[in-house]
Amino acid sequence: MFDNKVFLISLVIVVVFVLAGVVDPALLDRVSTFLHGAIIAHFGWAYMLSGFFFLIFCVVLALSRYGTIKLGRDHEKPEYTYFGWFSMLFAAGMGIGLIFWGVAEPLSHFMDPPEFVQPETGQAATFAMRYSFFHWGLHPWAIYIVMSLGIAYFSFRRGMPPLISSCFYPMLGNRIYGPIGHFIDIMAVFATIFGIATSLGLGAIQINSGLEHLYGLPSSSTFTLLIILVTTLLFMVSAVVGLDKGIQTLSKTNIFLAFILLLFMLVAGPTSYILNVFTNTIGGYMGSMLEMSLAVNPFLGQEWYKSWTLFYWAWWIAWSPFVGIFVARISRGRTIREFIWGALLVPTLLTFVWFSVFGGASLFLELEKGTSIGMAVQNDVSTGLFLVFDHFPGSMILANAAIVLLIVFFVTSADSATFVLGIMTSKGSPNPTLAKKITWGVIQSSVASILLVSGGLAALQRMAITAALPFNFILLLMCYNIWKALASEKRESQLQR
Repeated sequence: MFDNKVFLISLVIVVVFVLAGVVDPALLDRVSTFLHGAIIAHFGWAYMLSGFFFLIFCVVLALSRYGTIKLGRDHEKPEYTYFGWFSMLFAAGMGIGLIFWGVAEPLSHFMDPPEFVQPETGQAATFAMRYSFFHWGLHPWAIYIVMSLGIAYFSFRRGMPPLISSCFYPMLGNRIYGPIGHFIDIMAVFATIFGIATSLGLGAIQINSGLEHLYGLPSSSTFTLLIILVTTLLFMVSAVVGLDKGIQTLSKTNIFLAFILLLFMLVAGPTSYILNVFTNTIGGYMGSMLEMSLAVNPFLGQEWYKSWTLFYWAWWIAWSPFVGIFVARISRGRTIREFIWGALLVPTLLTFVWFSVFGGASLFLELEKGTSIGMAVQNDVSTGLFLVFDHFPGSMILANAAIVLLIVFFVTSADSATFVLGIMTSKGSPNPTLAKKITWGVIQSSVASILLVSGGLAALQRMAITAALPFNFILLLMCYNIWKALASEKRESQLQR
């Protein structure tokens, strides 16, 4: 178990962080607040430019002559069906976040948009849906694709360990096996721990809100920590079962439950209104893509962009090592073109439908029915979904189904993360030991718990942004290495003809 430097150093760093949070949570909260403020103030522009660049890079690569290259040997076929592949993509890439923010984000933007948008108006509703699409659309998946494509190519095509450091071979050569490579992999572990902790914290908070709303159970830090403990035990059981039986089965269950919930809300809700919202927002999103991609608003509305867009971009970057290795693992045998278009478009479309159904229904209740759900969401963002259900038939069934979905997404995300962290700290072994998976499972749940106790949701968000900064530049360098390696392969294949 203690057989490599990456595991030992990563473990020590994270354990020190956990102990610091136990001993002095107030100090931890002050430190995270300082780091977050400095990064947002000085590097927000870098997040925005990078996110746009990653999207352009993916599109250009898919359309290029390199698109026919396989992520694996030429004769290899994909290991998973499209349904299994898309299910695991969706569960690992978004999961808990969509359940948490599907209602809460559109209503939050509707009630409290930037200064140049009049709140609680049709203009605010249009802005709210467009930015919900933007925050969860093509850009996040482009970030994931850069990471997973690099890992899949260098490990399955070039026969190197499935580690992020392997993607730097064109630039560093054999130095990836030394201190520089270890540093890259340790940063990946650090970013993954805090990216996942944010999602686990969100999931636990919303499960708690749902149980309080339905059954009157206490909404408190203690009860939230108990939820984290129980779900930790559940995903450890899944980790013992393994990838094919555990994560894939849970992911398919997720998609089935999510589809049933989505279909019911579409039919029982204001169907025509939802479809109009979907159509209108797609048009606005595509038409405003360039403007939104580069907007940091230094003159008006910058605080709003700091709280939302810059947080999201940092969150996706922090998630990229975890999602990248996991998605690479399940994408072997697909061509680069098939991989990019599939991972970029299908999850994005599902996300747009989700926000249109749940966000559209919530805005319908606000604008057409005069409810006060938006005000409640301003007080507690985790309650939005359950308050919307109250206005539709079968609200108890819907709310219970959502809680089950949250738990399954929680287990899937955490299970996937323990698997990926095990790979990162096992010199790229595709089958990390159970001891390492359990170790990282306990660690990531502990980090989520410490952050919740020290500063709640805000602390989770701050640490995700802090952990993402160095990884933003690692991703940019990875684009260069991917392109250089693909160009080299094409030249080699032409010389052999």
